[in-house]
Amino acid sequence: MEVGQAHRPVVVGVDGSGSAYRAVEWAAAEAARRGVALRLVRAFSWTTSDHPTGQNGQVARYRDQLLDVARHQVARAARIAEDTRPQVETTPQVEIGAPIEVLGSEARRAQLLVLGDRGLGGLAGLLLGSVAVGMAAHGACPVVIVRGERAGAGNAESPVVVGIDDSSITDAALAFAFDAAAARGVGLVVVHAWSPMAIDDALAPVMDWDAATAEEDALLAERLTGWEQKHPEVAVRRTVVRDGAVRALVAASREAQLVVVGSRGRGNATGLLLGSVSHGVLHASHCPVAIVRSGTDS
Repeated sequence: MEVGQAHRPVVVGVDGSGSAYRAVEWAAAEAARRGVALRLVRAFSWTTSDHPTGQNGQVARYRDQLLDVARHQVARAARIAEDTRPQVETTPQVEIGAPIEVLGSEARRAQLLVLGDRGLGGLAGLLLGSVAVGMAAHGACPVVIVRGERAGAGNAESPVVVGIDDSSITDAALAFAFDAAAARGVGLVVVHAWSPMAIDDALAPVMDWDAATAEEDALLAERLTGWEQKHPEVAVRRTVVRDGAVRALVAASREAQLVVVGSRGRGNATGLLLGSVSHGVLHASHCPVAIVRSGTDS
């Protein structure tokens, strides 16, 4: 983390959903680890589609009622944060504007943005809320989506997992992952999934896959040398698998407390807001997921 970012708050989006309140608990614990303040933000969007029919006085009263609900939601979030980590300075705030606009602005002044995986406005059949996907793809700081069966506080000894490839985005994700493991006092599992796409089908039966995997592991060990020297307190376990990256990371997430991925990598798919790996992990992880975009401050 750069010196200029050290005192920026952790920001968590609040919308009254159970998912958002779980994100508040996670964010409060993270703010305590980082020794920074926690900012609870409820976006209040008021558009013509929200207006009921009737006289102007009725419209104003309806708006005020909705605004009171928003204030109640953020106040409840503040109580949850205080119950979770009473030592953290907490600021609840209702901001007028659409969620993407409000949270996008907040991300530019935060060191971390935390969101639940589903909001109240989610559509049936969607595995992840549109706000979560949008902010993960475009947030100006790292974004954590709190999801999965290991989103609570009962996994303090579980490792942090990071996915690695040979793209430039990996450095940002690795820096975040090592810092996260160090702050939690846990190990780091580095997952490198590789697929021999360039090998001719005719050669596949005679390939020495063990030797090929060992070579990939050696390259990974070399890639991690500098990071391990920088963080000698973090026990690193390398995992090299001949499989798809999404499957490998989702499998690793079952025993993790956090999975860290970059938002762009070799597996990008045209038309996706996120890289295909990040997108897949976000939708299927069993624990919270940190999306670290190249160039964001962590």
